[in-house]
Amino acid sequence: MTQRALDSSGEQTPGPSRPTMIDAGAELDPVHPMEPPPARRPDGLSTAEVAERVARGEVNDVPVRSSRSVTEIVRANVFTRFNLIIGVLWVIMLFVAPIQDSLFGFVIVANTGIGIIQEWRAKKTLDSLAVIGEAKPTVRREGVAAEISTSEIVLGDLVELGPGDKVVVDGTVSEADSLEIDESLLTGEADPVIKRAGDPVMSGSFVVAGGGAFTATKVGREAYAAQLAEEASRFTLVHSELRSGISTILKYVTWMMVPTAIGLIISQLVVKDNNFKESVARTVGGIVPMIPEGLVLLTSVAFAIGVVRLGRKQCLVQELPAIEGLARVDVVCLDKTGTLTEGGMDVTEVRPLNGSDEAYVTRVLRAFGSSDPRPNASLQAIIDAYPAGDGDAHPATGGDAESWTVTDAMPFSSARKYSGAAFTEADGTDSVWLLGAPDVLLSEGDATLTEIEQLNEQGLRVLLLARAEGELDAPGAAAGAAPTALVVLEQRLRPDAGDTLAYFADQNVATKVISGDNAVSVGAVAGKLGLAGAENTLDARRLPTDPDEMATAMEENAVFGRVTPQQKRDMVAALQSRGHTVAMTGDGVNDVLALKDADIGVSMGSGSEATRAVAQIVLLNNSFATLPSVVAEGRRVIGNITRVATLFLTKTVYSVLLAILVVCFQVEYPFLPRHLTLLSTLTIGVPAFFLALAPNKERAQPHFVRRVMRYAIPSGVIAAAATFATYLVARHHYSGEGALEAETSAATLTLFLVSMWVLAIIARPYTWWRVGLVAAMGLGFLIVLVVPWLQDFFALKLVGTTMPWTAVGIAVAAAVLLEFTWRWVGRRFGM
Repeated sequence: MTQRALDSSGEQTPGPSRPTMIDAGAELDPVHPMEPPPARRPDGLSTAEVAERVARGEVNDVPVRSSRSVTEIVRANVFTRFNLIIGVLWVIMLFVAPIQDSLFGFVIVANTGIGIIQEWRAKKTLDSLAVIGEAKPTVRREGVAAEISTSEIVLGDLVELGPGDKVVVDGTVSEADSLEIDESLLTGEADPVIKRAGDPVMSGSFVVAGGGAFTATKVGREAYAAQLAEEASRFTLVHSELRSGISTILKYVTWMMVPTAIGLIISQLVVKDNNFKESVARTVGGIVPMIPEGLVLLTSVAFAIGVVRLGRKQCLVQELPAIEGLARVDVVCLDKTGTLTEGGMDVTEVRPLNGSDEAYVTRVLRAFGSSDPRPNASLQAIIDAYPAGDGDAHPATGGDAESWTVTDAMPFSSARKYSGAAFTEADGTDSVWLLGAPDVLLSEGDATLTEIEQLNEQGLRVLLLARAEGELDAPGAAAGAAPTALVVLEQRLRPDAGDTLAYFADQNVATKVISGDNAVSVGAVAGKLGLAGAENTLDARRLPTDPDEMATAMEENAVFGRVTPQQKRDMVAALQSRGHTVAMTGDGVNDVLALKDADIGVSMGSGSEATRAVAQIVLLNNSFATLPSVVAEGRRVIGNITRVATLFLTKTVYSVLLAILVVCFQVEYPFLPRHLTLLSTLTIGVPAFFLALAPNKERAQPHFVRRVMRYAIPSGVIAAAATFATYLVARHHYSGEGALEAETSAATLTLFLVSMWVLAIIARPYTWWRVGLVAAMGLGFLIVLVVPWLQDFFALKLVGTTMPWTAVGIAVAAAVLLEFTWRWVGRRFGM
């Protein structure tokens, strides 16, 4: 430990050093022998040494990546299973049929281009936001400490560490001042590890208490975390029910499509003795619509546009499916400090206890403020209230507080709930002081706790200054400490926190406030912000350890105080064990474990490097009020993709059934590719694009595949049955040359009208633009039917009046059946 004397300006001056001890006798611990620090200069590398290492390539060149590269984006959008199938069919059609029968290929090219452009836009947004939120380690070079980009660290650099800092490369500890490092993200071991000079540190770990510096020994891809993942320290991947559901659907579609397509090929090319080229065209016309090719595209586009929209609000989504995940959340766990309250605090009062001299207490606090070079928010408030250098000499102190010497210091730990400092006062007297949670430092039943309880009920935060008897780092140093003064702090509430809590309440999302502070004080703060159930507070020290009992306690209470970092993690797990989807917000190192284990981790941009590294969502503007925007964006994506997925899969179902019916009845396939391209564009492609990006505030529902198929299967069956019925009637009605074209036109009319009715159902609830969208698609088809050159281009010409009106009548009957079926499914299974 380094002695720090305070000169008249309040600056710290180094004194002689001695080893840091865990407890009495730690210097003799054979497991952790004291090793000499590695050869280094306290000033760090020189400019010339840095340049030399850069020239040798000894740079931390692992790219900070928040998204896929452009090459990966292009590859993911172009080289898909269905693009391959459609591409082969497209090439065949270019050789055997008119260009209008190859339009489906151009649509796929356009869709793929749109997907690439949108994801590239999202990548640019992510990358620019990642630069803003990137961890900037402090590196000492030529005696000057400065923040630099992680990618600029070179081998041998001296990197400084403080509470909340993430270890960005592997190294060896060079300086240690009560340095405690949490390696749980790498090793799974929850307890922090005390580090001494010479001990190794691994990238991916983070500092929970104390400070120091380490010398980089492995950089770039040789560093431990880089070997685990090259993705900006993301240790978990968000589960996306939407994406996994679509993958499941596509798998089943492939299984259905292959045998059906084979049967159709045999039927059209072998059994029927037709013109070869037309048989090929009609075969391809039967295969192409089985593929829901636009569904994956629209899902990617919806996610990508969501990222861009949130990026404009300074919200960094480090994993795209996190947008969806937060929309499914039904419990939000909030850390009070930095989430409901702003980072800063103000000292409102100091109450001396047991006859202590107020002036002496002031000098203790002033000296205490100089004991920690990296003060937390509470200690910073004390430093602001009692800055070093403005105190006067006082007889009771034996001299000015600025002449006190810090002989030992113990940084604040969220597990310990207090910090400490040892001083040699101006008159040579040695004293040891503790500053922290009163209900931890005082014995249960102490009369002072009643006074503190009254302050906590007002939402004030209270710290106890106590004088300890033994050594600062002795076991049980807090036992028997003499209460000297209460330091009353007022926390600054975030002005937007109340509205955000109200939003979650309206959305039936349970809110749990989890804090290391006193439970009553936290409850009072939550009550001021209008949190429902804020009066239901529980001290986490009385929280049951059994996971099931803990889950019950979590569901019955809304505010929890004196929670340790490990308890936060256990609380998240307990809620998840009851089937809850849990989001955790936080900004301090004590939140890291819970953020990592939660379904969705949300970090403030001003939070520690460690919290930003493990969170899926980072609020760069530090505004808790941004969360409703993320939830709304997720709901828009989920609700709209569910709608358009029903459109796409209805087409897949009726396409497969039509092919099966054609094979069974041994007739020509009724459609050419151009007909189904027109239908798909007007009833699915164009409207789906608008519907996928429309506002949608529907609460996210689980079981995506089940909900979509409940509507898509009956809709597809009805559409296929109505279309094939029209086709069979037309085959009996028409004869002679041109009969097949007339039959196709009648079947196309029925299929279009039935598909339009499915679109009209999905577009509900109606708004002016939704009505306009459906009407515009109908008008587009009408134009094709009445404009002669479009009739020729799409081979659509209604012959006579009897059959077209019959086709309309069958479509109307199918629409009535559709309405009945959708309403029955809605009542039976819920929307």
